[in-house]
Amino acid sequence: MQLKYVGPKPMISEHGVSFKDGKEDKYVYIQNAIEILHALNHEYIKGKIYKYDPNFSKLSEKEVENTIIKYKPELKKSIEKEVNSYEIYLKNEIENVKDSHPLLSDLELKALKNNLEIMHEYRVQRAINKIYYMHIIEIISDLIKEHKIKDITIPFNEKFWHVLQTIQGNLAQGKNSVNSKLIEDDNSILELKIRF
Repeated sequence: MQLKYVGPKPMISEHGVSFKDGKEDKYVYIQNAIEILHALNHEYIKGKIYKYDPNFSKLSEKEVENTIIKYKPELKKSIEKEVNSYEIYLKNEIENVKDSHPLLSDLELKALKNNLEIMHEYRVQRAINKIYYMHIIEIISDLIKEHKIKDITIPFNEKFWHVLQTIQGNLAQGKNSVNSKLIEDDNSILELKIRF
């Protein structure tokens, strides 16, 4: 179970497979999330402002995995469990295709079943990428809460925007939820303001 880019979300029907625009593989956001994690991962001195390091080097898939495992040693088992659960869901989807689509002919049901089987590995890899991504987001959110980080400011790009939105959503969940506001200013700067 390793990270690997596969592509956008597949739309699977009895007529074939197409790919949904705007539903990119979470893999494309992992390096940006790791960059934010790297920027937040240090000893903190109260009142000091820390700056973004633009010289951060892109990590290999193995280095990304090792970085996450450093924070979450149980990650391998957790990912295996989550992927196994998703594979059971996919298997049930294939087995119950007739019940889920009662209006399709036998030929259409067979085509749909074949399309689901063909896209099985693709969908599993997308799930693996999303699981890794969400674990990185959880680690970042935990660091924000632990160190009571009130402001994250980074250069605007679409991927950083997506990652900050995901962090914002994660911070708002659970019993220790935290409010935040994502702002894009006129100078192409993104700022996540966090209120404790």
